[in-house]
This record gives sequence, C-alpha cells and structure tokens, in this order.
Amino acid sequence: MKRVCLLILFVLVSRNALANDQNNTLQLTLPPTIYAVPGVETSLYFDNIVLTQTPEDYRFQVDCPLGTTHAQRWMVTPTAEDVGQKTLQITVSDRDGQQLATASTQLQIVPRDAGAGEKRRLLIIGDSLTHATIYPNELHRLLSQDENPKVTFLGTHKPERANEGVAHEGYGGWTWQRFATKYEPNPDGTYRKRSSPFVYLGEDKKPILDVARFFREECDNDPPDFVIVMLGINDCFSAPPDDSQGIDDRIDLVFAQAETLLTAIQKAAPQAKIGICLTTPPNSRQAAFEANYQDRYTRWGWKRIQHHLVQRQLEQFGRQQDRNRFLIPTELDLDPVDGYPANNGVHPNETGYHQIARTMYAWLKWRLSENQSSTKGTP
Repeated sequence: MKRVCLLILFVLVSRNALANDQNNTLQLTLPPTIYAVPGVETSLYFDNIVLTQTPEDYRFQVDCPLGTTHAQRWMVTPTAEDVGQKTLQITVSDRDGQQLATASTQLQIVPRDAGAGEKRRLLIIGDSLTHATIYPNELHRLLSQDENPKVTFLGTHKPERANEGVAHEGYGGWTWQRFATKYEPNPDGTYRKRSSPFVYLGEDKKPILDVARFFREECDNDPPDFVIVMLGINDCFSAPPDDSQGIDDRIDLVFAQAETLLTAIQKAAPQAKIGICLTTPPNSRQAAFEANYQDRYTRWGWKRIQHHLVQRQLEQFGRQQDRNRFLIPTELDLDPVDGYPANNGVHPNETGYHQIARTMYAWLKWRLSENQSSTKGTP
C-alpha cells in the first residue's frame, strides 16, 4: 500500500513538474489591450500567442462575455451596444485537460463614430509589408467609410498599386536603423537606392536625421496627428534562434535605434500619437520558408525570435503612453494559415494584410475616441 501511495505521489509530482515546464515553454503572451470597432470582425489566433510547433496539441478556453471560440481562434464582431471594456481570459490546457497557462487582456470596443467629421493626418513607416501597400489601401478604405474622420495619408512613397490618396514611407528590407541613418549620395530614383526620407545633408555636408525638415518640405509643414511604425522583421530575422542571449543583444541594439527615430519624430511632432506595431507572426508552413530561404532560415527559428521580440516590445513600449507611444496588437489578428500564401514565410496574402489593416483601424478609432473623451466639456 505504501509503495502504491508513493507511486501515485510520484505521478502527481511528475505531472505538475511537466505542467510547469510546459507553462514556461508555451510562454503564453498577450498584449494589455485588444481594440475592436462595431461591425468589424476581430480575431485572436491561438498559434500567435504561444510558443509551440504544435498548437493543435493544446486546448484554448476563452472566457469573455462576447465572441465565439473556434478551433484555431476566438473572434467577435461587436455591435454598438457592446461599446466599452470587457475582460478576456485565456486558459491553455493539454489534451487531458491539465491547465498549463492562463493570461488576461482587456477587450476595448470603441464607438464606430469616433472622430467622425474631424480632419487628421497619418504617417505610416514600415518595411516590405508596408511597401506592398495592400494594408495601407485597406486602412484608407476603412477610414473613408461613414462615421470616420477625413484622414490625409502622408509620405513620399506612392507605388503604382497605391489607391488614390494613399502614401507612406514603406520600403522592402528597411529597418529602424536605415530610417534613422541611411543617406544615399547618388540616388537612382527608385526605392532600392535612396536615402531615408528623414535624413538630409546638414550644413557641414554630413548626413543628419531631420524629421522636422521632412514635415516642412514633404508634408506642407503640417506634422501628423498619428504615426504608425511597422518595423522589426528585417531588424531581427537573422538573429541566432538557438542563442537566447544573442537574440536579446540584437533586440537591445534595435531598441536603441528605434529610440533615435522615435525621439526625432516626437521632437518634430510633439502632439503626435505613435502606434508601434507588435511584430507579425510567421506563416504556419515550414514549406513556405523553404521556398524563400531554402535551409538558411526556418519557420521555428523565426517563430522563436518573433515571439520573444513581441515580449520585449511589450516590456519596452507597454508603459510609454505618457510619452504618446502606444502598442498596436498586429500580431494577434493575422491568420497564420489562411492569411498567408503557401510559398511565403513572412509576407501575408490579401486576407492577412486586410487583417493587419483592421487592427490598425481599431487602434486609430480608440485614439480618436480617447481624444473626444478628453475634450468633452472643454469650452
């Protein structure tokens, strides 16, 4: 009898130890707030919030007064009556029902008419995901609907695929550092060989970061009300995935470069609200990475880097709202299966780009609603 009890105790201890180990390994990660707008579908894909190669091996329970839970995601299309803040909690369990991890976030549903009739100016800065111009086009479409402000898109880059009224500063392969320092003395008129739009020759004939001059010369001397920055993939993609310290060292360097650019933007546009996008997750297919990179980079390698980068972004920027810096949870509502083509590891298809756009749209509507709240009662 004593041996049986000891065996049962050993099994229970082992099971608890395994659960703790899986909890640490899964690294369930949520941003502090998810934004949503009545009439616009919002989703949270489970693969994007845990660190595992086999999300199908786990069960995800979502406790929220709104929305529906499916096998791969939780989703909601709120109504006007749902406006307000709700708590959303996720519990992850194994196949046997053993709870492994739990985390909470706030679902902030903002009025559909937030900012209606106002005039606002928006600057988008990014890499190839922005250069593709699909999500800027969709964001412009969403903002052009009724009950929205009239938003002017700023920027010097207007690719052929850009719809009327759409501009941005998004270039394939670019990083925080390139936007802060890149100067090309012999540009060829293409985006591939050009200076950063924010870098000019100073009086001493040396390159200088001068965002105020960009606003003065390229934006009719009228700074943006909002800036959205979607960078991080090119900055960290080649970090060593098996070296946790090496990943952190790379991220530390990137954050220093980000601070240089963000500080310059805020000096030139002190009232602007800056939305920093959480780095988007990879395509769920390893074959997509093989199509792009052969055996140089893997899906699991980038997934580990990206997941940790999101955690570090939450730490770095999550408490900077008093500096007009905010997080946009673009890593949540991007379908890692149907939001990507079969042959590309990090660039979404049209569906995925539209999911990114609606996340940005909901964030902008939240900031517009916050501005309305702060000015109520102002004579």
